Amino acid sequence: MLALFLFSVIVISLSGVMMPGPVFAMTVARSYKSSLAGPLVALGHGVIEIPLMLLIYFGFASFFELEPVRVIIGVVGGCILIWMGFSMIRNRTKEVTGTQNPSYSSFVGGVITSTVNPYFFLWWATIGSALVVRSITFGMIGFVLLMITHWSCDLIWYSLVSLTVHKSHHLWGGRIREIVIIVCGVLLLGFGIWFISSVLI
Repeated sequence: MLALFLFSVIVISLSGVMMPGPVFAMTVARSYKSSLAGPLVALGHGVIEIPLMLLIYFGFASFFELEPVRVIIGVVGGCILIWMGFSMIRNRTKEVTGTQNPSYSSFVGGVITSTVNPYFFLWWATIGSALVVRSITFGMIGFVLLMITHWSCDLIWYSLVSLTVHKSHHLWGGRIREIVIIVCGVLLLGFGIWFISSVLI
């Protein structure tokens, strides 16, 4: 039964992590410079996600469903994503030519894009909390394996994305790289606007 539970964790986790979002956009934008961008983004994501799992384990899931909490995370997070998107688009040429280093690392990018996403917290307050409750039936080992399995899905997926982008980026050309950065920047802008509008309207 534990093996079946962990298999369900893998399927559910991958269905969430493979959906394009701010963390994915950050990974793609940073990966053409380094194949380690994905693992670093995943590590930053884990720094936020693992403590969140522990909070849910100790009964704080309902806190992240409170309307004021969702509004604050949505508005503040949306504004930060909009700023990140504009910065990425504005500095696209310098990033492609390597004349400017990013103002934050891939690890920090993973932390930020995870923290400012209200739907990340909502997922854990609903679907994620159901997984946590189920894991408890297997004791502490079940919960620990849930954390390891879920984060491993994040790590493997973002590492694969990063490696693919990095290994193929030399085929793109400077103009295509700029377009990729613009698209990622627009995605961050779009998610920022969506987060703000979804909690205010």
